[in-house]
Amino acid sequence: MKNNLHDYRKSYEKHKLLEEEIVLDPFQLFNIWLDEIEASREVEEVNTMTVSTVGLDGFPKSRVVLLKEYDNEGFTFYTNYSSEKGKSIANNPKVCISFFWPDSERQVIIKGIAEKTSEEASLEYFNSRPRGSRLGAWASEQSSVITSRDFLEKKLEALEREYEGKEIPKPPYWGGYKVIPSEFEFWQGRPNRLHDRIYFTKESDANWKIDRLAP
Repeated sequence: MKNNLHDYRKSYEKHKLLEEEIVLDPFQLFNIWLDEIEASREVEEVNTMTVSTVGLDGFPKSRVVLLKEYDNEGFTFYTNYSSEKGKSIANNPKVCISFFWPDSERQVIIKGIAEKTSEEASLEYFNSRPRGSRLGAWASEQSSVITSRDFLEKKLEALEREYEGKEIPKPPYWGGYKVIPSEFEFWQGRPNRLHDRIYFTKESDANWKIDRLAP
């Protein structure tokens, strides 16, 4: 089977990213972009990001998660440490996270090291989640093979009965990762496929080197 997608084309013309307009701190530029995209109301979940890891089999793998916190140190998401991505990070903490906002014709790609957040930070976020999501963290042995959807639903029902009227503890295998960046790439779509690509690399604790990459 062969499907020709050659005619799927779009001209990117909404924004530009020029050196004289770039702030020197990539975290600040990310914050500006996120605020602009959120204000545009063009994206339902602006915090959707792709996390790419190198698996135990040596293959890269990407999946979509939700960014839950970020600051001038890094970007935090939460997951099951026993999942495939958790085992991959434990084996190789070098990861890539990326954000794509098609309506704004923008993408951000970030390379860095994933570090576990503190137990206190993980617990604070876990307790802020809806009750169903907290029970779901117990019900799902993430990435393991299960017999059916019905198996999962029955396990959740049993947990609902077990914790009815009770506080739900955080599973010991569940928590956060903070990705500490060493590289940022800001991609802005432009006409004729001559996109703007601005590349930040970490030189010291306070300084970032800025380059323009050919599209």
